[in-house]
Amino acid sequence: MKVVFKITYPNGKIYIGKDLTDSINYFGSANSERIALDFSREQRRDFSIRRQIPWESETATNEDVNRKEVELILEYQSNHPQIGYNQWPKLKK
Repeated sequence: MKVVFKITYPNGKIYIGKDLTDSINYFGSANSERIALDFSREQRRDFSIRRQIPWESETATNEDVNRKEVELILEYQSNHPQIGYNQWPKLKK
């Protein structure tokens, strides 16, 4: 199963990612330093994130998954710094 997932952090910001292996323990490759800037030391001691799968496929090609990931990044606007942590595709100004 190939999936595109949505991670929601305690501050409400999101990250959209893909997993071609459907690993339950994979949470993407968002920039940890960028995320850390949004949380105090105290907030970092205890927090939960939510992982949802808005799209999955048993038959999609890797290219299909790549396209769907970008589509959902744009739909959720997770590449906008006030909304999410995706750094690509670059936000058009």
